[in-house]
Amino acid sequence: MKNLIVTVNGVAYNVTVEEGTGAPAAAAAPVAVPAAAPAPAAAPAPAAAPAGAAGAVSVTAPMPGNILDVKVKAGDSVKAGDTLLILEAMKMENEISAPQDGTIASVNVRKGDVVNSGDLLITMN
Repeated sequence: MKNLIVTVNGVAYNVTVEEGTGAPAAAAAPVAVPAAAPAPAAAPAPAAAPAGAAGAVSVTAPMPGNILDVKVKAGDSVKAGDTLLILEAMKMENEISAPQDGTIASVNVRKGDVVNSGDLLITMN
């Protein structure tokens, strides 16, 4: 057994790790790496989106995850709080809502895309 201190978001945790059972730890590391690896695949989606007009209001991903569903398309009118898309993160479905009333200028992601925190999802006017 090893005692380690792990700091996550500025909070220190005392963790006990059992030696000789590296398989679960090794399985966790590759899962994190592929989640980051598909990010370049998500990069072409914003490249395709500038074909439409960019909006004044940007809706960005609050966390990394997978786009499960896109509920709007360019030109749709939305009200503040309307669901724009569903983002799956850590096996939870998160509704990404419109921050204000407006019209969708561009949708920069598609169903199945992998996004990182801060990635541009939708622009609105």
